[in-house]
Amino acid sequence: MGNITDKAVVLGIGETEYVRGTDKSEKQLILEAAKLACDDAGIESQSVDGVIMAVKKDKPTNEDFIGALGIRDLKFHSHIHIGGASSVSGVMQAAGLIAAGIAERVIVATGWTGYSGTVKSDPSERLVRMPATEIRRDLEFPAGLLVPIQWYSTQATRYFHETKADPKGMETIALTTREHAHLNQNAVMGGRPLTSEQYRSSPILASPFHLFDISLQTDGAAAVLVTKAGITGNHKPVYIAGGAEGHADVPDDITSRPDMLHMGISKAAPRALEMAGVTLNEIDFAEIYDCFTVTVLRQLEEIGFCARGEAPDFVKDGRISLGGELPVNTHGGLLSQAHVLGMNHVVETVRQLRGDAGKAQVKDAHIGLVTGYGDFGDGSISILHN
Repeated sequence: MGNITDKAVVLGIGETEYVRGTDKSEKQLILEAAKLACDDAGIESQSVDGVIMAVKKDKPTNEDFIGALGIRDLKFHSHIHIGGASSVSGVMQAAGLIAAGIAERVIVATGWTGYSGTVKSDPSERLVRMPATEIRRDLEFPAGLLVPIQWYSTQATRYFHETKADPKGMETIALTTREHAHLNQNAVMGGRPLTSEQYRSSPILASPFHLFDISLQTDGAAAVLVTKAGITGNHKPVYIAGGAEGHADVPDDITSRPDMLHMGISKAAPRALEMAGVTLNEIDFAEIYDCFTVTVLRQLEEIGFCARGEAPDFVKDGRISLGGELPVNTHGGLLSQAHVLGMNHVVETVRQLRGDAGKAQVKDAHIGLVTGYGDFGDGSISILHN
C-alpha cells in the first residue's frame, strides 16, 4: 500500500439507530448509514467516486450505492470478506486508493441484521458465513464446535492455561465497557447497569465465557466517508496516519497453528505504528474490537501494550476507563453498544478526535488507535489523529 500518512482524512461518519429488532433489510440499513456519512461531512452524495463494502455478503451491490446515493461517476468499488477486520481494513483500503489518485471520496460501509436475521437461524447455516467450509463441516461440527463462542472458547482456554493469566481481566473489560455505554445515547445496553455480582453469577455458556463476555446481537449499520486531504466539509478532518492488515498462520484451522494464540494483529501492529511514525506511549485512547472480552485482552498484548499473559493486570485499577491512562472502547463496544462488525469503533475514534464524544470524551485526545478482528485471527489496525 505504500505510505499513506495524512494523504486521506475521515470527513464524515454515519450510524443508524442500533436496535434489537427491525423491519429494515441489511441493504436499507447500510445505504442509510452511507447517506448519513455524506450528510455529516457536508458532501454531496453524488460526488462519491469510491465504495468499499465491509460486509460478509456481496450485497448491497455497487449498483445499489449508485442508485441510493445518486453517484455520477463511480471509479472503484470492492467487497472485503475478513469478518470483523473488514471495517478497519476498508478504511485503510480507502486511504490507499486516495493516496494512489484512484478516487477522492470513498464511502466505507457495513451493517447487518445481526439480531433479527439470526434469532431463528439453524446453526448449520453459519457454514456459509464462516471461512473454510470443509474444515467446519468435516472436522469441527462432528466434534460439537458449531458456533463462534465454542471456537473462541478453545483459544481462550489455551490462553489461560498457557499464561496462567487471571480470568478476572475479562470481568474488567465487561464492566468497563458497560460503564462507557451509559454515556452513549445510541448504545443498546446504555442505562442497564452491570455489577461484578451480576457478571459472576451469570451463566457460563462455554468455559471460560460468562454471558457478559460475549458481544451483542444487534441490528444496524455504520459508515465513514474518507476523502482526499484538503477537501473541506462540516467538520475538522481526522487524518489517517497509518494502518495495516495481518493474518494468523494457518488462518482457518485453529488447532493446526504452530501457536494457537498467534493473531493477525501481531503482524499488523508494528507495521501500522512504523507507518504512522508513533509509539504506543503516544496513543491517547484505543477502540479495540471486542467480539469477546478475552479478544480485547489478547489484542492489547499482541499490539504490544503489555506482554502475553499480562493484560488482566494491565487493564485493572481504572487504567482503561475514562480518565485512565488508556481509555478503551469509550462507546461501549460490541459488548455494550452494538455489534456492527467494528465500524462503530471507527466512528467513535473519529468522534473522539473531533472532540464530539460528549460525556465520553477523552481529554486532550490527539491520537487514537482502532482495531478489527475477523473470523479466526484476521487483524486490522489504523491510527488516526486530529
